[in-house]
Amino acid sequence: MNALKEWATVVKALENGNQTVLLRKGGILETSSGFKIESKKFLLFPTFEHQELKHIKPDFHNYLEEVKKNNPKDGHNKITSYAEVIDEADITSDDKIKSLSMFHIWSDAYINERKNWMPEKPMKVVFLKVYKIPDVEIPIKSEYHGCKSWIDLNEDIPSGEPVLSDSALNSRLEKFKEIVK
Repeated sequence: MNALKEWATVVKALENGNQTVLLRKGGILETSSGFKIESKKFLLFPTFEHQELKHIKPDFHNYLEEVKKNNPKDGHNKITSYAEVIDEADITSDDKIKSLSMFHIWSDAYINERKNWMPEKPMKVVFLKVYKIPDVEIPIKSEYHGCKSWIDLNEDIPSGEPVLSDSALNSRLEKFKEIVK
């Protein structure tokens, strides 16, 4: 099954319902194509590189501190959730990107940094429904390394529980659609 590599701090925010949107342009290995959704349902693969307090809104600094204290054991990673794509859009408007701030934990400075990387490409915004699953520990394979967004894990998804109620998710989705239309 496909897995999306994402900061462990963001995975934590997704699992706690504090984040429902990803803003992506792709990894360094995806510069020609930009970020593409390769699967509408995927595991969230926590990564531990590049995370810094300055990239996260102050209200969520504790997530980074918690993630740093609970790194998986060497040579392994822990999968604790999966997501389904509910909606997506390509956005170039600074105002629309700023309006999406309520849906994520990244700092404005970090969003600007991401937006200005490959400025000719739009920002892909993806609204997710996230499910918490029992922890699955997997060995890290060499093909998982590198600055790429998607990896293929040979793991099945155990059934999970949505982190947000349908009414909470639908309320956020309506706001999201108003912004990105």
